[in-house]
Amino acid sequence: MKSKSKSTLKRSIALHALLVPLALIWLFPLWMMFIFSTMPDEGIFSPSIILTPSTSFLDNVKNLQADTNFFGALTISIVVAIVYTILSVFLTSMAGWALARYRFVGQSLVIGIILGTITLPYSVVIIPQFIMVAKNFGLANTWVALIVPPLFNSLGVLFMRQAFSMMPAELFDAARVEGVKEWQIFLRIALPLARPTMAALAIILFLASWNNYLWPLLINSRPGMMTAPVALGTLIGLTKVSWGGIMAGAVMLTAPILVIFVLLQRHFIAGIAAGAIK
Repeated sequence: MKSKSKSTLKRSIALHALLVPLALIWLFPLWMMFIFSTMPDEGIFSPSIILTPSTSFLDNVKNLQADTNFFGALTISIVVAIVYTILSVFLTSMAGWALARYRFVGQSLVIGIILGTITLPYSVVIIPQFIMVAKNFGLANTWVALIVPPLFNSLGVLFMRQAFSMMPAELFDAARVEGVKEWQIFLRIALPLARPTMAALAIILFLASWNNYLWPLLINSRPGMMTAPVALGTLIGLTKVSWGGIMAGAVMLTAPILVIFVLLQRHFIAGIAAGAIK
């Protein structure tokens, strides 16, 4: 028994000895981003390596706000990410439920098309999507243009389809025998059972919306409709680049994501594991 516990302890020590340096390598750029956000522009390019915070963070934030109205753009990003995540999780859940629990003509074709869209680079569809939204529908510089076009997520549909496929069909058949309607089965039985998968998908979709740069840049030309990543991009000019402001904005964009993941990592890991086992 003692030899087994010693072997386990040795494996644990070896694993931590391998993972801790890798974790530090991953965390070091984040730490340097924070350090740079506390320094003036000229200090960032100092030949000496500085690993401790300076005192210019608030000045960089003030300059960032003055140049871009960053807090307004941050508010837009928060609203867009939350609304997009809620709608996309619900829509992908409905699509995944239909593909997992119903049989219809052309089902295999639909699944094949969804799988095929995952392989397409975003640059292939963004130009037709822009023409359709901005020119045909006239929705440029609107909340609808920011939120609705990216709502369909192929990976999310397949993710939820996998989660619903793992649930016992007898449970839903018993509910139908009791007279429960289909929409009630979906909302009151299937969705609560799929909560870990939905939580993991929500984190993935929120991150995708939060970090989205190209689509908000194309569809919105008004300064008042800029998202935070686009607002940061405006600090890179032809003759001047506000590095301190960019670093301060990057810190404010990164910190909420790290907090969200730390708080919800249990649900994220549980959802990923649930979707991987069948």
